[in-house]
Amino acid sequence: MAAGGETGPGDVAGGGAGETAGARLKRMRMRSWRRGTKEMDLVLGPWADAHLDSLAEADLALYDRLLAENDQDLMAWILGQAAPPDWMAALLRRIADFASARLSAGN
Repeated sequence: MAAGGETGPGDVAGGGAGETAGARLKRMRMRSWRRGTKEMDLVLGPWADAHLDSLAEADLALYDRLLAENDQDLMAWILGQAAPPDWMAALLRRIADFASARLSAGN
């Protein structure tokens, strides 16, 4: 883990070395739906349900790191109130676009 408690480029935020692929997806999906704020539950949960099973390993690793971030920062980044770290900017844009489309569709 990087200095100051933040995750660094090679850090894994989630489970241990013995975690199976299925257990990893289950943990990530649960962590997406059970955040610190209901707002982030409703942003990350549906996105995880729709996308986790089809993500490439590199994107799964990024999403796992993203799950370690605090909800207030994530919400500010998703709403465009602050610039996200470069390593997660593209993934956050995909998540924000998905949430916006869901909101527009009334889901």
